[in-house]
Amino acid sequence: MARHSILDTLHDSLRKDALEGLQAMRFPPGQVLFSAGEHCRGLPLVLDGSIKVQMTGASGHSIVLYRMGADDICTLSIGCLMTGRGYRAEAIVEEEAEAAIIPRGLFDRLMDQSAEFRLGIMESYGRRLDDLMLLVEEVAFHRMDERLAEWLQARAADGQSVLNITHQELAVELGTAREVVSRLLKELERRGQVRLARGRVELTGLRKTASPA
Repeated sequence: MARHSILDTLHDSLRKDALEGLQAMRFPPGQVLFSAGEHCRGLPLVLDGSIKVQMTGASGHSIVLYRMGADDICTLSIGCLMTGRGYRAEAIVEEEAEAAIIPRGLFDRLMDQSAEFRLGIMESYGRRLDDLMLLVEEVAFHRMDERLAEWLQARAADGQSVLNITHQELAVELGTAREVVSRLLKELERRGQVRLARGRVELTGLRKTASPA
């Protein structure tokens, strides 16, 4: 049986209908759940695992918009369901994940008949919107060298001393070109703040104020 906090907002009869209408599936790493341009078939509820949502611009550069873990709701799907428009980004499984899909018709019914469900959906949407606004602020107003240093420092603060990540993957995290990331990492390595290997970045001496030129 699918367990997700948004389902707990429903009264018994609606919750029973919702559980009967859910389509729960497991997805392997690398699986694309939806792509830009596709129409939304329903609302994914993430039960476990990790899924990233990323957008690719006209330049060909991609940027990770957000990640979803256990008990998360796909914000982009909420917007698509409410507007009737297609996706403008793609969702890719990072770690084997299980998700339950609320079909579009059932989603509309739950939004119409349950004020608690509707409030839970809108609260989830609002929290993610705040995160996306912070991302826009970073991209628009922070230099790339600052953003890279802050991204690495955040991982160091979490106790990660070695990151198994390629320059291209890091470029997608930050929404820039691989060549830019490679140049900035080389400068950090010259300063003794990282040690680079193929598909690997070792955090050896990052300072809080690290800001390569």
